[in-house]
Amino acid sequence: MTNAFAFTQEDKLSKLLTTDIADFWRTGHFSSFQGIDNKRINYASFIADQPINCLIISPGRSESYLKYQELVFDLARLNMSIFVIDHRGQGLSERLLHNPHKGYVNKFDDYTDDLHTFIETVVNPHCATNKPPLLLAHSMGGAIATRLIQKYAQSVKAVLLSSPMIAINKGGLPEWVAKSLITTGNILNTLISDQAWYFLGQGDYQAKDFASNHLMHSQIRYQTFIDLYQAQPELQLGGVTFNWLKQAVLVQQKIFADLDKISTPITIMQAGNDTIVDNSAQNKFCQQLNQYTPSLCQQSQPYVIEGAKHELLFESDKYRNQALAFIENWLFENTE
Repeated sequence: MTNAFAFTQEDKLSKLLTTDIADFWRTGHFSSFQGIDNKRINYASFIADQPINCLIISPGRSESYLKYQELVFDLARLNMSIFVIDHRGQGLSERLLHNPHKGYVNKFDDYTDDLHTFIETVVNPHCATNKPPLLLAHSMGGAIATRLIQKYAQSVKAVLLSSPMIAINKGGLPEWVAKSLITTGNILNTLISDQAWYFLGQGDYQAKDFASNHLMHSQIRYQTFIDLYQAQPELQLGGVTFNWLKQAVLVQQKIFADLDKISTPITIMQAGNDTIVDNSAQNKFCQQLNQYTPSLCQQSQPYVIEGAKHELLFESDKYRNQALAFIENWLFENTE
């Protein structure tokens, strides 16, 4: 692998955010397009002078492209044109409910159809015709990316999933119990109210202190994220609704039902100590995909970064360096 230490390190991050990264961010183009049901979908793009390829980033639930400033800065230095989408209902994109804090989507594939429109109308005009874009996706964005290559073959050349939400972490509940809670709650919600309900224990956005977070070991990167969402409250998103969870369960079923529709090479990076998504579902996905086409999922198993928490792209240097070195090699292997 290449030397990951060319990437931003924690002890330099605070200064770089106000100097080099801030200067780079001002070179970006920030706009929007109309997604499914004419919802406004925001995005950021950074076009290199002579890019070796185009890279799309599909963020996770509750994230905005603004959270990805350090990562985009690092990857752009590899001479990539980079495009980051804010999924519907979060970030700077149009919210879908009267309460903007509620995590909601009507149908999960709305996310995927938005991403396809983004690629076709925004990304592809900047990419060489003989070099289809590459796709890096995190968490929920990984489920969106997987559905993309199942529904729209050849839309991207290759996909790298970071801690993908192939299945949600059900908190130790048996799967049938979790599904029963979600289904029953969603039925009651539909019968009683025309407003989407939060799932049990969920509510509006509240910042968690670093000590209680399950996302990353890096205090500086975690605090940067918290400060950003405090400074720009329009980015804040709270917990998930019954319908969002229903859609998450349905998309898991669709992902496994449509494995035979995948023809795009797909690679998974797995966080060894992930408590946000279900790592066993990632393993199962690779194993079953490998049975259809052995070359599609590397070695029929994810690349595991032992000890890392969910957000590999924002982890402490010990883990993030491994993740970014792996991404760098993946980018160049798929650019040749």
